[in-house]
Amino acid sequence: MPRAEAQYEPEELFDEFGQYADGTELSQGELELEDRASLRRVAGLSTELTDITEVEYRQLRLERVVLVGVWTEGTAAQSEASLEELARLAETAGSQILEGLVQRRSRPDPATYVGSGKVRELSDIVASTGADTVICDGELSPGQLRQLEAKLKVKVIDRTALILDIFAQHARSREGKAQVELAQLQYLIPRLRGWGESLSRQAGGRAGGANGGVGLRGPGETKLETDRRRISKRVAKLRREIAAMDTIRATKRGRRVANEVPSVAIVGYTNAGKSSLLNAITGAGVLVEDALFATLDPTTRRSETPDGRAYTLTDTVGFVRHLPHQLVDAFRSTLDEAADADLLVHVVDGSAPAPEEQVNAVHEVLHEIAERRSDALPPELIVINKADAADEVSLARLRHLLPGAVVVSARSGQGVATLVEEIAQRLPRPEVAVDVLVPYARGELVARAHADGEVLAEEHTPEGTRLQARVHPDLAAALQRYVTNGSAI
Repeated sequence: MPRAEAQYEPEELFDEFGQYADGTELSQGELELEDRASLRRVAGLSTELTDITEVEYRQLRLERVVLVGVWTEGTAAQSEASLEELARLAETAGSQILEGLVQRRSRPDPATYVGSGKVRELSDIVASTGADTVICDGELSPGQLRQLEAKLKVKVIDRTALILDIFAQHARSREGKAQVELAQLQYLIPRLRGWGESLSRQAGGRAGGANGGVGLRGPGETKLETDRRRISKRVAKLRREIAAMDTIRATKRGRRVANEVPSVAIVGYTNAGKSSLLNAITGAGVLVEDALFATLDPTTRRSETPDGRAYTLTDTVGFVRHLPHQLVDAFRSTLDEAADADLLVHVVDGSAPAPEEQVNAVHEVLHEIAERRSDALPPELIVINKADAADEVSLARLRHLLPGAVVVSARSGQGVATLVEEIAQRLPRPEVAVDVLVPYARGELVARAHADGEVLAEEHTPEGTRLQARVHPDLAAALQRYVTNGSAI
């Protein structure tokens, strides 16, 4: 079983040899957690150089952030919950939250997102708190972004840019980094800004030469056009690289399908405990952290049902309200792991303030994937996690809202055995029933029946192994010559 990370304080977790104080080695997830913690920006830490003759001057500090949101629908509590989630996202990105504002409007202002009066109030707060960044709880148009920065005189980013920044920090694999870069460039292209003809390029070739003639010596390609062209070339290259990685992923997935190994995909809202549940079921030892989007690279592990049938369990990237479409497009191959599964295990955070809204957000993304693929979603098993941190009233309400859900605690192990049994009941079973007498010389067929099928009865006789089982069609064809009583049942 993986070691529970909560038993140790961060500063005493590891020694320089990657071991605990008791001499046991760290798992891969714990090593990743140590690496990620070592890169955190620290408030108040300064690396100013004392020697003024040094060429370089550096200062390391947290970004000081003011949050702003527009309440257009729903209740005040839902609006506050959305801003609190934005604060958690900003903290995950390494920011220090100073203040938060919400304005009640029927729709965001088309020019400045919030109204002109709220912009002046926001400007005063930025000046008084010393903030250097404003984060808006929505996706800003290029015009809104430009207007707000001109009026506030500080950097302004939106929810989409913030999520992309977190993904860029947490991506570890080559595929994950390429997917995040593609999403960032797709977001950046319409938001590039030019500075007029001052950064234009002189026309080249015959138009720029002495023989070009009057009227042909124009400004040429502007800096903005050059940037767009270079980004478009980079986007095309990333798409080719990701397509090649898709082929590798599809090959691995196809091999599992050919071997008739059922697959289970763990999906859910970010920080719902998906990786913890994978560790609890399989002992995978993947990274577990109380942070949003701690997992970006999918992890697949093999497991077995209580009756011995093998299946794969895949931990996928978490979802969030208003997940940027650029990410859904860039992470298409990763999300296809969920769409191609035989069963979806949908993990819900039972201790969250509004878990039903998280369930709706996950369903929105899943249906978007299904519409893009023109395919139906796999069956869904809802799992209410963090039962040890949720109160009984909330759990009772969730049981009523989500009938058939399994209540577990991945941290304590409560309900995990029940969940494994429920997964086994919902996995597709081999469809062909056989009654065969297999000679001992063909023991590999018996082994395949145990590994890929469901053995109902087994008896060792002088002639061979008498086997009653449910198997897949390819194995049933291989066993056909050993069928007793004339035919397969």
